[in-house]
Amino acid sequence: MDIPGIKILRSKEFTDKIIKAIHKTINEIGKPIKFMHVCGTHEHTISKYGLRTLLPKEIEILSGPGCPVCICPAADIDKAVELGRRDDTIITTFGDMIRVPATSISLAELKAKGADIRIVYGPNDAIKIAKENPNKEVIFFAIGFETTVPLIGYELQSGPPSNFSVICAHKLIPAALELLMSQSQLKIDGFISPGHVSTIIGLKPYEIFAQGYKIPNVISGFEPNDVLLSILMLLRQLRDKRFDTINEYSRVVKPEGNIIAQKIIEDVFESVSSPWRGIGRVYDGGLVIKEEHQEFDADKKFDIKIEKSQDIPPGCSCHLIMVGKLYPYECKLFRKECTPINPIGPCMVSMEGTCNIYYKYHSNDNS
Repeated sequence: MDIPGIKILRSKEFTDKIIKAIHKTINEIGKPIKFMHVCGTHEHTISKYGLRTLLPKEIEILSGPGCPVCICPAADIDKAVELGRRDDTIITTFGDMIRVPATSISLAELKAKGADIRIVYGPNDAIKIAKENPNKEVIFFAIGFETTVPLIGYELQSGPPSNFSVICAHKLIPAALELLMSQSQLKIDGFISPGHVSTIIGLKPYEIFAQGYKIPNVISGFEPNDVLLSILMLLRQLRDKRFDTINEYSRVVKPEGNIIAQKIIEDVFESVSSPWRGIGRVYDGGLVIKEEHQEFDADKKFDIKIEKSQDIPPGCSCHLIMVGKLYPYECKLFRKECTPINPIGPCMVSMEGTCNIYYKYHSNDNS
């Protein structure tokens, strides 16, 4: 199905117009500008299509903590590992998650030792496995931002089998943006916000950044010209001294978001202060399962306690890369000890991880 206007959006002529307008606007502003996105898919688009090379040198685009696999605390993976060591369990999760390094061993390494670790496309697959294996405890390791939360919420509302439970490692994007604004050395002038998250939450959760903090924000799609157009929209706000939340991705994102999905999240989960790997505890940065559904909460069901975990291995700079303080090529392990085949830090694992993206599309410098 053709999306109206998609041919124009993808045209070189439109790219040329946007780039020309960006150069004109930054000249009118007359000072260096620093924007940040918090989406691995945005970084993938920016790097794959070389968008930074099209921008004036006065514009810097930082990559923030936009990969849910990367920011998942090692302690949560350690819980899955401890449960996976049992003879009566099956651990299910998304593909990238099994390769993320934890304190001592990844789920992939545990699987190689004989544990029953299975990759699934979603919680419904895990529930199917639970029904097919009534004598096993099936644990779904649930990660992701607001985009994936309604899926597990719906399944918990629908009454899964008693041998099914969830390690809830979901995180919330707006809370992370607020934390990043407290990083004074970053001096962020505006945010490029993720379109997929925004399809769920809508525009309202972003309003505090424009209204309270005077930081412009643009919700962006994932085509190269979506990202370039979002940069232009941010620049024009700065030039005109306006601070708004603009929906560039209006062909998909509705101002109110997905009301049904929001209701599922509200009914099943509650927000809590939550650790983000390499970043620290983020106020209202994560979700836990509400009391009425806690029979399916693996933390409550198995009472697994991790006394000591290690988020960032020695020499790894993922904690600085995830908040835009370093580029991947500035880490001494990048392309040496740390590669996609042998990831030392979490940012090298997923296709949305900044280090993985830079390894694929960049040289050892910032080109």
